[in-house]
Amino acid sequence: MRGRRVRIRLTSSVLGLFLALIVGSASAEVVVVVSAQNPTESLTRAQLTDIYLGRLNRFPSGESVTPIDQREGATAHRLFYRDYLGQTPAQIKAHWSKLIFTGRGQPPRSVADDSAMADTVAASPDALGYLDSTYLDSAEVGDRLRVVVIE
Repeated sequence: MRGRRVRIRLTSSVLGLFLALIVGSASAEVVVVVSAQNPTESLTRAQLTDIYLGRLNRFPSGESVTPIDQREGATAHRLFYRDYLGQTPAQIKAHWSKLIFTGRGQPPRSVADDSAMADTVAASPDALGYLDSTYLDSAEVGDRLRVVVIE
């Protein structure tokens, strides 16, 4: 009987940890941002995709755009490409490898984390980036960045 209780407790602990991980990862949301000085309020999903795949280098207003990426392996990087572009990091890497090899493009500059992304985008009106939405809770960050609605 005692062995069965231990097994039940262990099973329920593992199940609880698994559910916590699922809920924790489901709550992470990545938002697209520009500098508060940039007038861009929305982009279509196709425009966002074209910007991050190197096919478009202007905002809809005609101003130049500089996409900024987070480092490969960052949670925000994976979520951004999955949720907004519908691609995996491996697919993105293959896309850029082909363009680099043929001399037709360079991938977006990357930064280390949400903090570096916020600083980089806030300092440059032509920059477009993404970060975890919880990072915007800071009043200092919220005043420097604008969330772009993706239609």
